[in-house]
Amino acid sequence: MNSSLLRPVLFLAGSLVALAAPASLAERPAVRASLAALERAEPETLNEQARICEIPAPPFEEKVRGEYFRKKFIELGLLNVRVDAEGNVLGERPGRNPATRLVFSSHLDTVFPAGTDTRVKRHGTILKAPGIADDCRGLAGMLAVIRALQDGKFATVGTVVFVATVGEEGLGDLRGVRHLFEKELKGQITHFISLDGTGLGAASGAVGSNRYRVTFEAAGGHSYGQFGLVNPIHALGRAVEKISRLEAPDSPKTTFNVGMIGGGTSVNSIARTATMEVDMRSVSATELEKIDAAFRAAVAAALKEENEFWAARARNPLARVTNSRTPVTAKIESVGRRPTGRVADDAPILQAVRRADAALGIASRFDASSTDSNIPISLGIPAVTLRSGGDGTGNHALDEQFDSKASHLGTQRAFLALLEIAGIAD
Repeated sequence: MNSSLLRPVLFLAGSLVALAAPASLAERPAVRASLAALERAEPETLNEQARICEIPAPPFEEKVRGEYFRKKFIELGLLNVRVDAEGNVLGERPGRNPATRLVFSSHLDTVFPAGTDTRVKRHGTILKAPGIADDCRGLAGMLAVIRALQDGKFATVGTVVFVATVGEEGLGDLRGVRHLFEKELKGQITHFISLDGTGLGAASGAVGSNRYRVTFEAAGGHSYGQFGLVNPIHALGRAVEKISRLEAPDSPKTTFNVGMIGGGTSVNSIARTATMEVDMRSVSATELEKIDAAFRAAVAAALKEENEFWAARARNPLARVTNSRTPVTAKIESVGRRPTGRVADDAPILQAVRRADAALGIASRFDASSTDSNIPISLGIPAVTLRSGGDGTGNHALDEQFDSKASHLGTQRAFLALLEIAGIAD
């Protein structure tokens, strides 16, 4: 462990204040003992990770897993443990300076629907199950960090609020963390850490996203008897084809995706409705706006083509069409909007992470991602998402897996970063 670069700090009103000697936080005997304990406890942290994963937490149905965390927070000795109006589970560890309030969070929800088999299978260092990496690893890491603080009897200068959030994934649209900043802890949060994902990187940039549900609608009818009516599914297909050919820059990275489609009544019916859900992302608000405009233009062009195609056929006396000329229409409904933003590279919160990395021999790597940190970053509140160690593959897929080799480093780094930001009270 290289601890020569690590200095304990406390953040107050956006400033960086050095704490008392010894000069290196990681050199303190109590901190060294806790780091060693976290490594020894890694097998139990992995067991906890598996237990959490086997408690289903489908989108908008995190209550059962949330209740597990409410009980764990009480068991671990956190104070003012509660479930807020949105379903977030909170527990506090008071500090000596109420002006500093750090939220340390991981998210409860997964992308998998109710009924998904989440039983964990183990093969050596590999754990396999839907959600095992994202974010069961982060949730288990958060509990391990709390236990290390409690077992080590650390008193911190700043108050730490641990939160198991809801609605981080998909159409949850960060509803849990939005509620924290807009209602539950409005005006109280000074710093924010999210423990999410795997590996030893960190996200200091917020990938923004615009998500839409597009509903195409027309009269519908019999596929043979009323052949010639405009077709919402055909219009949807035209739109998908046009969206697939949109141009997006590699830098700043900008993406688009049609993730879900649906509609129709039967194979021999002209559909009344057809829907698609579209996701667009970018680290740049400007590029996100551009791809959004291009998506809307693609939908408009698809409607025009579908309506004009069948109108032209209706003018052909040989075409077998009905007299109905109800056009196909489209309604574009916003179902998610995540803000962009970036923490300055020299921000004190990132300096704290770098010092924690240096103490553990980790090469600091910062990137951009879409996480609970998007909200505080967009509000100008110091925030970072830390990856939680190990190596995850197949995230959001049924064959998701987590490789636990050296995974304790993620928990140790999170523990050190928390102490760097909250500060040890002497």
